[in-house]
Amino acid sequence: MPIELPIIPVTKDTEASPKTVSVSNTAFGVEFNETLVHQVVVAYQAGGRQGTRAQKNRSAVRGGGSKPWRQKGSGRARAGTLRSPLFRGGGRAFPASTRDFSHKVNRKMYRAAMRSILSELNRQDRLIVIPGLTMDEPKTKALNEVLKPMDAPGCLIVLSEADRNVELSSRNLPSVSVSTSQNLNPVSLISHEKVIMTADAIKAVDKVLQ
Repeated sequence: MPIELPIIPVTKDTEASPKTVSVSNTAFGVEFNETLVHQVVVAYQAGGRQGTRAQKNRSAVRGGGSKPWRQKGSGRARAGTLRSPLFRGGGRAFPASTRDFSHKVNRKMYRAAMRSILSELNRQDRLIVIPGLTMDEPKTKALNEVLKPMDAPGCLIVLSEADRNVELSSRNLPSVSVSTSQNLNPVSLISHEKVIMTADAIKAVDKVLQ
């Protein structure tokens, strides 16, 4: 059975638009699975780590090809190369190496976590649907006036397609982010107090998650 979500008009021009939008119960009406959401969020954040740190061991340091002094008779400890970790300029004993931090997450698990998050946002009345959002020019004040009636000081705006003017208008609002329905991810959804989606964007998300 579909779920009817109310559409909140943002301007006087959009008051004649449809009052509700229908979304599937399978995408916006499932139970919250905290364990699955935590696993997917951790995997998403781990996938963003570069893991490019690297240090040189004794074989990777340049030089040290000759024996610094003879084996016996000098009174000093035996040494085969000046690039030993014991010497200045030598390699590290336990160097850091490049590492892949990514976790494997199946597509089925990822989509199930997205359904769980969106359903919980809907239950907590943190999901707001608007007819659309377009701006003639990048202006932070104009965007702030649109968001003020919705009581959403910290929100994620989800558009069906990228809008340069909306993105530029939101840059001076530290707690406001803009995304598209194609780039929507679980970390962005849970890190904002409210999620504002256009009617076209929520239909696109619903179609993918069904």
